[in-house]
Amino acid sequence: MKKKVAFICIHNSCRSQMAEGYMKKFGSDVAEAYSAGTETYHEVKQKAVEAMKLDGIDISMQYPKLLADIPGKLDILITMGCGVTCPQVPCDYRADWGLEDPSGGPIEDFIKTRELIRERILGLIEDIKNDNLEYMKETGTIHLAL
Repeated sequence: MKKKVAFICIHNSCRSQMAEGYMKKFGSDVAEAYSAGTETYHEVKQKAVEAMKLDGIDISMQYPKLLADIPGKLDILITMGCGVTCPQVPCDYRADWGLEDPSGGPIEDFIKTRELIRERILGLIEDIKNDNLEYMKETGTIHLAL
């Protein structure tokens, strides 16, 4: 059975959207990917869309969503490092990736963040495939792809 995985930020306009895009591209065989924010926002940041397109992934049709728009019970909840807490979202495993927000910076900042997200998504996919998630309960971190 596929794991329900959600990536959460404040606005769901950049990092969480990139994570959703990568999980859908590389992990669709093991996970259902979602992303959401805790506050309303009007669009996915254009530089996030551009950075992902440079890596061959089209997130141009994705749009900001709120926590109410994703499943009420998740297997894995990942916050992106924006100080967001989601105590009202039940999940079996949770981690914070502590990623800096590239918003307002040049495209190079978005690409750097994209690469960190890609690496962590690949690590998460391997952990799901190997049923190696217990460490997330203890440390709240995620293994990185080698």
